[in-house]
Amino acid sequence: MSEPRLLEPLEVRGLTVRNRIWLPAMCQYSIDAGDGVPTDWQLVHLGARAVGGFGLLITEATAVSPEGRITPQDAGIWNEAQREAWSRITAFVHGQGASIAVQLAHAGRKGSTFRPWAEQQGTVPASEGGWETVGPSTIPFPGYAPARALGTDEAAGIPRLFADAAVRAASAGFDAVEIHAAHGYLLHEFLSPLSNDRTDRYGGDLAGRARLLLETVREVRSRFEGPVLVRLSATDWTEGGLTVDDTEILAGWLREAGADLLDISTGGNVPARIPARAGYQVFAAAQVRQAGLPVAAVGLITSPEQAEQVLADGAADAVLIGRGALDDPSWGLHAVDQLSHGHAAEAWPPQLVRGRKFWVK
Repeated sequence: MSEPRLLEPLEVRGLTVRNRIWLPAMCQYSIDAGDGVPTDWQLVHLGARAVGGFGLLITEATAVSPEGRITPQDAGIWNEAQREAWSRITAFVHGQGASIAVQLAHAGRKGSTFRPWAEQQGTVPASEGGWETVGPSTIPFPGYAPARALGTDEAAGIPRLFADAAVRAASAGFDAVEIHAAHGYLLHEFLSPLSNDRTDRYGGDLAGRARLLLETVREVRSRFEGPVLVRLSATDWTEGGLTVDDTEILAGWLREAGADLLDISTGGNVPARIPARAGYQVFAAAQVRQAGLPVAAVGLITSPEQAEQVLADGAADAVLIGRGALDDPSWGLHAVDQLSHGHAAEAWPPQLVRGRKFWVK
């Protein structure tokens, strides 16, 4: 019996990830000190999934500057205190045999907001710890304060913020970095004509709107030796917005710029009617994969059999399990048991073996 594809290692630019069950970036909004320094929450959240059998863990959106945070409670990697705190987490993850990437992010016009469970929603005022947000244009995200449009020289400085953060990530022990260009945050805002009405070199046609992302990838690639992943929203799900065809073209440019793998999501830049159902974003990953870069698929993939089918169909090279991982930190171990029909006890940490739920008949 051949080994399930989900359990096969995947090599990306010299990094061998133990399996293709990956943890996507999921914001935790839990740094109450507001200083961007990860805490025991991040250690336990990521550490539990490393113990639980995931191959590659991707951190929550981790800001490359204070103004790049989504909320005041976001993680960061713009200073040495943050770098040192992340190093404790990466060391633990590596001790469990897993790999870890940091998602480098700038929230752009969707920054300075209250966290989702706060009583008040929308933009946090300066009097309560908020800040002026920036974007490609002054077009606001509905319900948020308008952003200040970045000047051409200011936009040209964004790639350095990401590259500086990538250097800190390397010294903190991260195996890979993921550049966040999805879900309506700064780099996606530049990509989408729904939020970018610029007339300088960072606007206009797809090539102009993609310029900032491509410059960012090139700058990070020049200063970071490990795998460079890019998370994309393949479509805005809105007429006149970014399309999967656009993203397939963009994928080819990203390959030339030095990206190693694309993490394909959708939406987030404007309110849209999204047909969320099991595996609803896999079609986009499959199309973008045709550009020649490996891709990871995400989006209501909930069972090991479903995840295995995505790989068997050739739609993706890895599968990201989000909500399932929040519900069950050991989703990866349970998937190994289920797909191997109970013949993979060695995958379980010895401390957890007595808790295995699968009984071989």
